[in-house]
Amino acid sequence: MTELHNVEADASRFRLRVFVVGAVVLLAFLLIVWRLVVLQVMRHEDLADQAESNRTAVVPIVPNRGLILDRNGVVLATNYSAYTLEITPSRAIDLEATVDELAKIVDIQQRDRRRFKRLMDESRSFESLPIRTRLTDQEVARFAAQRYRFPGVEIKARLFRNYPMGEVASHAIGYIGRINQREKERIEDSDDAANYRGTDYIGKLGVEQSFESTLHGHTGFERLETSAGGHAVRRLNSHPATPGGTVMLSLDIKLQKLVEEMFGDRRGALVALDPRNGEVLALVSKPTFDPNLFVDGIDQENWQALNESINKPLLNRALRGTYPPGSTYKPFMALAALELGKRNPTAVFNDPGFFNYGGRTFRSHEGGLGGVDMHRAIQYSSNTYFYSLAVEMGVDAIHDFMKPLGFGQITGIDLGGELRGVLPSTEWKRNAYKRPEAKRWYSGETVSLGIGQGYNNFTMLQLAVAEATLANGGTRHRPHLIKAVKDSVTGEVTEVQQPPGENLGFKPKNVAIVNNALMAVNQAGTGRRVFAGAPYTSAGKTGTAQAVSLGQNVKYNAQLLAEHQRDHSLFAAFAPVEEPRVAVAVIVENAGFGAAAAAPIVRRVFDYWLLGQYPSAEDLAAVAKGQAGAPMGTPRRAEDVPLTTP
Repeated sequence: MTELHNVEADASRFRLRVFVVGAVVLLAFLLIVWRLVVLQVMRHEDLADQAESNRTAVVPIVPNRGLILDRNGVVLATNYSAYTLEITPSRAIDLEATVDELAKIVDIQQRDRRRFKRLMDESRSFESLPIRTRLTDQEVARFAAQRYRFPGVEIKARLFRNYPMGEVASHAIGYIGRINQREKERIEDSDDAANYRGTDYIGKLGVEQSFESTLHGHTGFERLETSAGGHAVRRLNSHPATPGGTVMLSLDIKLQKLVEEMFGDRRGALVALDPRNGEVLALVSKPTFDPNLFVDGIDQENWQALNESINKPLLNRALRGTYPPGSTYKPFMALAALELGKRNPTAVFNDPGFFNYGGRTFRSHEGGLGGVDMHRAIQYSSNTYFYSLAVEMGVDAIHDFMKPLGFGQITGIDLGGELRGVLPSTEWKRNAYKRPEAKRWYSGETVSLGIGQGYNNFTMLQLAVAEATLANGGTRHRPHLIKAVKDSVTGEVTEVQQPPGENLGFKPKNVAIVNNALMAVNQAGTGRRVFAGAPYTSAGKTGTAQAVSLGQNVKYNAQLLAEHQRDHSLFAAFAPVEEPRVAVAVIVENAGFGAAAAAPIVRRVFDYWLLGQYPSAEDLAAVAKGQAGAPMGTPRRAEDVPLTTP
């Protein structure tokens, strides 16, 4: 009986084991079936793509960068093809030894090594980096014969940016440079990341940066079949890159070059606008720099020379240099007084040569001008008249009137990087200073605002916009450099639409009063010597602005001051008065009186733009030295003067 019970128990345990084993087998089979369903059905497309990628590679095709032209079709930025010698650090066996051996075949300077090291610090080890650019045909042939010795080193044909005009208009045109790590991260986080695959260079400054999306174009691709070793076997399909569009500017590069020559070795800025639409005709910042230095990485010596120079050649003074406007501010103060009903234009005020206020004496003309009304106060630049006017108006009323004219505001020009400057007000001072006693506005601080001094600090672009608005009778246009874009494929030219001008609502009779006084400046006032014999009417105002503050009883003497401490020379003007076609604001740093250094430059800008005249060689040399009045010698026809390049 016991034996029978044991047999049944063994059989029961056997059946249970068989069942468990069968269940495990069934479960394993079901898992296999489920995995097959996942792989063959649910993840079919994904795995098919991965399998395809194991035997194919997608290579980006970088587009040709678009051209930059001036208003007359002169090429300001273009491309050319050249060979580069490049190393992929992760594939090189001994990097230092590789470079040393390469130097025996091609010319590799110390600056090339430094640039390569800097690029390595900014890039990933598997990226191809140039150790030498612009190889000669002989160098290419020498390397090709020994290429087998250098794993990870190859010759590539690349497009290089070129700026045919060299330093001319460098701040406006800008330059391109290799993408750094911070820029890479920004691009990767943007919606345009795919379009920058394979791109090594982007715009860094000026038009190159502001119109990057237009100039860059659209990246294409090639799909290649690859071997197990990753070598291309054949091309499967491709989509060509679309070159960037051609950007057509409003700049007249010959006028730009003329102005830069007239500055000579002096520092400063000039902005010339068409007051009818806001087109920028010239945007000058001196000194300049050569943008070609940056194309494939500037070397340490040149970078130090530019970055550490006391003259700050990399500073775009037209957009980022802020200065007190000096007496060029007086016409706008006069217009404010008329619009706000603060002064009757015929009311006569005594100018004894000084103005006493709050226990201080503010300087004016030596000996004084005697009785002056608004017209004479502008024509002969009476400080006393405008000191008293500023006190009558108060800082906040001045601020509220000047703000719509663009003083102390971002103008909205289609270039990045412009500074706001300072248009003072009581609110501005409360926010600008930390100490309680410094936050308070003192009435004595208002006095100097009337003659464009004190806290006033504006860019030449802002002054030019205000001058153009005055020329327009109160219609303010947004300044802009771009006129049109040409499609690189269809050749179609599309004008870039600008917002309509904003009418500030000035009364025509008030504008006429100010403009008539500005005409008198150039006919019989501080600008008469410079504009003698001009066959057109012009309106302008000279200005002299302090670079450093002097003590109350200290008399200005340029000879006793270091060159960088001397007064700035300014001039703001427009012409012809009847139908203004050009408005200009210019500053020549530390050059003294406005009539001596700044006004002669503007006279020649007007002669060029309105008469088609180019200064004689002797006249050009005199202007560059600050020794010119009216044009001397026989002017040349502008169209006959060749636009020579460096």
